[in-house]
Amino acid sequence: MPNPSLRVLATFRHWGTALPVWSGRLRKEYWPLAAQNIRAQGGRLLALWGEDRRTTEAGYLVHAAFLSETGIVRTEMIVDPATAAYPSLAAIFPGALRMERALYDLLGIRATGVNDTRPWLRHAAWPADQFPLRTDFSGEGLDIAADRDYTFLPASSPDTHEIPVGPIHAGIIEPGHFRFQVLGEEILHLEERFGYTHKGVERLFQGLDVAAGGAHLAGRISGDSTVAYAWSYAQAVEQIISMQMPERAQWLRALCLERERLANHLGDLGAIGNDAGLAFALTQFQALKEDLLRENQHYFGHRYLMDRVLPGGVAFDLTAAAIAALQGGGQALKTAVGRLQEILAEHGGLRDRVVQLGVISPERAAHLGLMGVAGRASGQAWDLRVQFPHIPYDQLQVRMATATEGDVAARMAVRFLEISESLRLQEEILQKLPDGNIYHPLDLRDAAGEGVGWVEGWRGEIFFWLRMEQGNIRHCRPQDPSWTLWPALEEAVLRDIVADFPLINKSFNLSYSGHDL
Repeated sequence: MPNPSLRVLATFRHWGTALPVWSGRLRKEYWPLAAQNIRAQGGRLLALWGEDRRTTEAGYLVHAAFLSETGIVRTEMIVDPATAAYPSLAAIFPGALRMERALYDLLGIRATGVNDTRPWLRHAAWPADQFPLRTDFSGEGLDIAADRDYTFLPASSPDTHEIPVGPIHAGIIEPGHFRFQVLGEEILHLEERFGYTHKGVERLFQGLDVAAGGAHLAGRISGDSTVAYAWSYAQAVEQIISMQMPERAQWLRALCLERERLANHLGDLGAIGNDAGLAFALTQFQALKEDLLRENQHYFGHRYLMDRVLPGGVAFDLTAAAIAALQGGGQALKTAVGRLQEILAEHGGLRDRVVQLGVISPERAAHLGLMGVAGRASGQAWDLRVQFPHIPYDQLQVRMATATEGDVAARMAVRFLEISESLRLQEEILQKLPDGNIYHPLDLRDAAGEGVGWVEGWRGEIFFWLRMEQGNIRHCRPQDPSWTLWPALEEAVLRDIVADFPLINKSFNLSYSGHDL
C-alpha cells in the first residue's frame, strides 16, 4: 500500500503488473484528503479526468492519478448528477486547475472551491448546455458566446499595457494565445489560453478496435511523441489481457523511444540557438536531425517512427547489417554533437542570452510538479527509466541528467546530456538485442478491464489509462506532461523581457496537440 493513511479512506488493489499501480474508490469527503496525504509525502498529480457512468454507477465518475514513492495511485469518485460537483484539488496541486476546467467543458461536472470557472477547451465548438463526454451529447449548434465572453485577467496597474500574441503565429506552429502584461519591456504577467487544437480524442477512442484503430490513434495524439504514446497505450492493453511481451520487441521499443528523444533534442537545440540569434546552430542541428530521420525511414520504415510500436510487439525488425549501420551512425552523431557543444559553450553571445533567463527554481519546480527535461533542469531528479524501470531499462542502468539552475542554459545542458546518454543506450541496446519474436498476437476475445501505461517520453512522462469491454475501447485518458508544464512557462517568463519569450518558450518546447486532446 503506497500510503498507510489512505487505508481508512478506501480499499485499494494492486494491479498484478511490473508497473506498480494502486487503484481504489474514495468517498467525496476524502477526495482532497487523499491528495493532501500524497502531496505531504512528496507525490504529485499526473492526470485528472472523468466519465459518464450514469447508466451503471448512478452518477459521473471522476478519476485522478497521482505519483507516489511506490508507484501510481489511481483514485476514483462517484459524482452525483443532481449536484454535478466535486471538491477541487487545485489548492493542493496547482496543475489540477486547468484539468478541472477542461473536465467541466467535456463532462459538465464542476470543481468547487475555486474562483476560475472560465472554459478551457470549449471555444465556439459546441453548445454551452451540451458536453461531449456525456452519452446524450448531440453536438448540434454552436455557442459563439463561448469566445466572445472569455475574459482575461485585468491589468494590475494603469501603467501596464497588454500585448496579445496568437493564436495564429508567424511560424508554421500550432495555435495558442498568450496575453502579456508588461511595464516597458518587462513581463509582469502572462496568461495562456489553449484549446484551439482540441479534436475530441477521448470521444474518438470510444468503440474503436483495440489492436487497429486504437493503436493508430494513440500514435497520433502528439506527433513528436508518437513512440511514447504508442508504447504507453500498448502497456495499458497488455496489462488488461495479462500478456507477456516478447523480449526482443521490448528492446526494440526502447530503441525507438531513445531515437525519438534524440530527434527532438537535436531539433530543440537548433531552435534555441536560432531564437538566440545563432542561425549556425539551427542549420547544424537540423542537418543532424534530418540524417537521423532518414535513418529511421530506411531501417524502421517511418521517419517519425509512427505505427512502429503496437500492442503485442513492434512492426519492424533489424538485420545484422542494419544494426551495424545504426551503430556507425550513432558514433558519427556523438562526435558531431560533441563538437557543436564545444562551439556553443564558447559563444559569448549565446551564453549571454541563455544564462539566468527563464528561471524556475528547484523549490518552485517541486511546487508546480515539473517533470521531464524542464523538471530535471530545475533540480527534480525524476526519470521513470531510473525510478521505475521496465524492460529493458531495468538492465541498462540509465544515467539521469540533472541541473539546478533552472534557466534556459540548464535546459540546454540537460538536453546535451540526454543526447549523450541516449546514444550510449542505443549502442548498448544494439549490442545486447536478444533474439526471438517481435510480435505476439493479441487474444482480445471478451477482453475487459482497466489498464495503465506510463512511459518516460522525451518531454516527460506520458500517462495512459484505458478501459475495455468485449475487446473494444470503452473509455481512455492519455495525458501529456504539457498539462503540468505550460503553467510553469507563465511563471518562468516573469521579470524577463518580451523579446526573450520565444527563447524561453522554445527551451520548454511544449505540446499544444497533446495538451488540447
